[in-house]
Amino acid sequence: MILKKKFCIIVILAVMLMTTAVSYAQQETNVDKTLSPYFLVQSDDPDVDRLPLKSTHAEVHISGVIADVNVTQVYKNEGKKPIEAIYVFPASTKAAVYGMKMTIGERTITANIREREQARHEYNQAKQDGKSASLLEQHRPNVFQMNVANILPSDVIKVELKYTELLIPTDKVYKFAYPTVVGPRYVDQQSDDTGSAETWTSNPYLRQGEPPTYMFNMSVHIAAGLPIKDIACTSHKTRIDYKSPSFANINLDPTESNGGNRDFILKYRLAGDKIQTGLLLFEGESEKFFLLMMQPPKKVMKSQIPPREYIFIVDVSGSMHGFPLDISKKLLKDLIGNLRPTDRFNVLLFAGGSQLMAEQSLPATSQNITRAINTIEQQRGGGGTQLLPALQKALSLSKTEGFSRSIVIATDGFVSVEAEVFDMMRKNLGDANMFAFGIGSSVNRHLIEGMARIGMGEPFVITKPDQALITAKKFRKLIESPVLTGIKVDFGKFKAYDVEPPSIPDVLADRPVIVFGKWHGSPLGTISLQGYTGKHRFLKKIDVSKTKALESNSALRYLWARHRIALLADYNRLNKQDERVKEVTNLGLTYNLLTAYTSFVAVDTQIRVQDGQAVTVKQALPLPQGVSDYAVGGNRAFAGKAFSFHGPAPSVLGMRSKVVEESMAQKKEDRLTTEPEMDSAARDKNVIELGEITVTGGLSETSIRELLEKQMHSFNTCYKQALKKQSQLKGKIIFRLVVDPVGQVINVHLDKGVSNAKAFETCMLQKLKKLRFPAPEKGIKTVIQVAFLLK
Repeated sequence: MILKKKFCIIVILAVMLMTTAVSYAQQETNVDKTLSPYFLVQSDDPDVDRLPLKSTHAEVHISGVIADVNVTQVYKNEGKKPIEAIYVFPASTKAAVYGMKMTIGERTITANIREREQARHEYNQAKQDGKSASLLEQHRPNVFQMNVANILPSDVIKVELKYTELLIPTDKVYKFAYPTVVGPRYVDQQSDDTGSAETWTSNPYLRQGEPPTYMFNMSVHIAAGLPIKDIACTSHKTRIDYKSPSFANINLDPTESNGGNRDFILKYRLAGDKIQTGLLLFEGESEKFFLLMMQPPKKVMKSQIPPREYIFIVDVSGSMHGFPLDISKKLLKDLIGNLRPTDRFNVLLFAGGSQLMAEQSLPATSQNITRAINTIEQQRGGGGTQLLPALQKALSLSKTEGFSRSIVIATDGFVSVEAEVFDMMRKNLGDANMFAFGIGSSVNRHLIEGMARIGMGEPFVITKPDQALITAKKFRKLIESPVLTGIKVDFGKFKAYDVEPPSIPDVLADRPVIVFGKWHGSPLGTISLQGYTGKHRFLKKIDVSKTKALESNSALRYLWARHRIALLADYNRLNKQDERVKEVTNLGLTYNLLTAYTSFVAVDTQIRVQDGQAVTVKQALPLPQGVSDYAVGGNRAFAGKAFSFHGPAPSVLGMRSKVVEESMAQKKEDRLTTEPEMDSAARDKNVIELGEITVTGGLSETSIRELLEKQMHSFNTCYKQALKKQSQLKGKIIFRLVVDPVGQVINVHLDKGVSNAKAFETCMLQKLKKLRFPAPEKGIKTVIQVAFLLK
């Protein structure tokens, strides 16, 4: 009887587990039941084009310190039924979106700014009436959604949006970043638990390693005003053409047409390491705006710095699995390994749960440092991303008397609780300096930059493994000594008002002090910047009368309004008030800006769909480069993950039914604090490892090995699929690759195989053929022989 009961329980649990597994393959008809992302499932209806976005192109004009960006999205319906396309995409957190237009054939419709609900109503009415329409909404300051209704078969509809942003140099380096893809957000809510505006997180994604289904292109034109010293794009291959000492064109290399799975990052410096400083003025019809940039002094001596306490909060969730977590390990190993003997520190790991190294911060002894580094090195990544409880735990730790506390957070930011995180940080402002490290090829910059802004710290984003040590060094350099403290600005007879920011925090980096606002009257008087550098007083002045108001500075009105909106939005996250909502709405309508409460809508006058409703299609997004499938599938994996600072390494988290978890919890509650379950491949030790590499040509073994190691998760997928047909595969397998002068693989050959591995060999040949290497030196062809060990 007992055996029968046990058998029945096992059968029921097995059925429930299978049901849970099936839920991963969600169809678009039921995505509203959950807010989590999901993998694209090809439709059985060949008449519906499920991937309507065909290309996206950004043209950037940088003049001095202001970037003006024009983004063009092209939609085409290659199916046989009318569709509505929905595309979720990112933008800079500093972007002030001030215009949109839609082009259908030879007709161009300029979008109007409306209150959010009104814009949605006009769009829905147009869709119902059979008219083509487009709607641009903001879900986060850096996450937008484009809806394009009634795209007829063979239609090509072009939607253009315009935004501007301010470029502020750090350590004399200007950086322009263009985000390309929204990473999957961890959500632990159902759609019924939140408003409809938050359903954007329920979006289809391609599998790891699959390129975007749309073409990507970028062009940047820099008019620096001063001679340019050098330009570098650290994310994509580009072609740089200098038109003059102070003007350059940067175009994306044709081989990067699938580069829309990682942020485009461009950096440049001016000759003599100068930066643009001074005063910019603009006179509008009813208002006048100014922007002040002033260079701070040099840094002070280290001897004046108080002892430091560091709390490192490290994300080891599923979305960090693989490449992002590897970067975190390098970063933390360097930061912790270089602490001063007088420093104290602590480490807090988090995923679905969290674990603290010690209840109080420990001295930075070699023994404590080794223990912390070993624990971090053991992490593999798995589970949800519960940042909020981890931050709360760190902020609640008792402070060490006489020490200056800094909290360092390393995460990809793939969470949907930005507001709550900002709220908690603002409430604890003054207790610690906050430094946020965004890890991965397409991080949630809204979270990372917002955390740094509210915490009066600096944001750092690391998109490649080789940037980890450089960024760590930059961070150490930043905190060695403050540049300027106790800062005050005196406008004298210059009649400034609505000034942002109202107060200026300490300047830690070699970057200019930025102040902007409105003014009235004549441009007269002297503006003074004063403060303290170390123990010495600092004073700098600028004569307003020597500056002319220029029409080319018209972007100042958008930048001022965008900054004020961001400030109000931060306060609203702390305590939402109708008055602030109304003020943000009025700012959006007055200055023609996209906000959380205002949207752009464009409606065609012609009725184009006579009968029937258009099929709604959500454009599938690529996973950001280096992000594994765990970021999507892992959302439903076991969230309560535990860590040990003493035991063996936690491994990759397997997916388990919630019913099974609850049943186990009832049997043995303390199992929730044990190591997470390994997946079957890890348990059976069926893994593929990278062996020796031999190179002939213009590429280094180091660069080749680094690229291949990033793809190991993808190669292991081939291995696991082959194991379904062949129970055991062991031995050494060798491939030979031929790489052309631009880094493209033009031929792959199997030099040595193993028995019964045909399926694995075929899969590997396909994946190796798709690799893209750095361009070989001197433009010569490279031959690579690489071995993989099947264990």
